[in-house]
Amino acid sequence: MGLEAVVGDIRAKGQKEADAIREETKAEVNVILSSSQVKAEKIKLSVEESITKQVKHIESQELSAANLVVKRERLNTQKALLDEVYQNALDSVLTLPESFHREALKSLLFDAHKQIPEGIVHSNARDRKALMELITQENVFKGYSVGNEADIEGGVIVERTDGTLQLDLSYRTFLNMVWETGLKDASDILFS
Repeated sequence: MGLEAVVGDIRAKGQKEADAIREETKAEVNVILSSSQVKAEKIKLSVEESITKQVKHIESQELSAANLVVKRERLNTQKALLDEVYQNALDSVLTLPESFHREALKSLLFDAHKQIPEGIVHSNARDRKALMELITQENVFKGYSVGNEADIEGGVIVERTDGTLQLDLSYRTFLNMVWETGLKDASDILFS
């Protein structure tokens, strides 16, 4: 065997080993790339899931906030309507004829007399004349005297002469009592 044959043989062996190393390296590169692609895909899916969760969370928060704003607006509107109904009810009572107010004063004074038989009676300016007449004309009210004008829509405020007890029998007080007990029914009727 000549030198050339040995060199050719060594070259062939070297070429074979280089090809094997290249193939091995190529296989390793393919494994690494494949593994990297799998990892990248997992990361991508994880990020997409995270983004989807965050988007759903933000949408949920925004929807809740929007629902809260709508509910608050609805409640404010309902309150405004109920306030308007309350004021209209009070205004309606105030427009009733003088005879109604006179009879109301008389009835209220009878009720007050049960708790305060003697005292000072306050009324608004409109009812003052009727109050004076009732106190001077009705014997049962002789223990009463007319007090100062009160800032009330109607009715009376009666207090003991010594100031230890005061009864607020004004229209607004009665309307407030009726309003408190009937508010749920009124709300159900108006907003159902």
